[in-house]
Amino acid sequence: MSNILFVTSSIFGENSKSRTVALDLLTNLKLSEGAASVTTRDVAGLPHFDGDTLGALMTPAEKRDAAQTSRVALADALIGEAEAADTIVIAAPMYNFSISSQLKAWIDHIARSGRTFRYSAAGPEGLLKGKKVYIVAARGGLYANGGPAAAMDFQEPYLRGLLGFLGLTDVSFVYVEGLNMGPEAVANGFAVANKRIAQLVPTAIAA
Repeated sequence: MSNILFVTSSIFGENSKSRTVALDLLTNLKLSEGAASVTTRDVAGLPHFDGDTLGALMTPAEKRDAAQTSRVALADALIGEAEAADTIVIAAPMYNFSISSQLKAWIDHIARSGRTFRYSAAGPEGLLKGKKVYIVAARGGLYANGGPAAAMDFQEPYLRGLLGFLGLTDVSFVYVEGLNMGPEAVANGFAVANKRIAQLVPTAIAA
């Protein structure tokens, strides 16, 4: 049975458009793969990585106080979920041309030297290898495939670069665009996203 990690990161919760499309993708993945275990991690309330968290990680386990132990336990749990997953689905809204601070917090917690990446004589090596990643990128404008706002897309390059650094190099994007451009653009954005999902998961039934 495959393990799927579903990461959702919008401040709008169940009203999130990236989450809505990601759930469609998740449904199709489960239909195509048969038996699958899904772990959902909503990072909207995740505390940001700070000096206290770094200090807790650098403190030997036997010397940590209760607060430090709790901070390390959370980071370890997030890393464990990523390590256990065969497939990772990330619902990623674009905020101010990049990712949400909540998703950045998740990345900061799971990017740990010696656990998800390491440095060797040959250079950095990502340790989260052999996993498939799907990212549903929701945008208010048109950025993908040379769209008029493409120069302001700092979302996709960052995610590809950072995830690749961690060894997650098999990454496919589903774009949901035009969400701030009126009802017709929104409907078209969802239609394009659903078509892309069908292409990525060809054995899935139509959404």
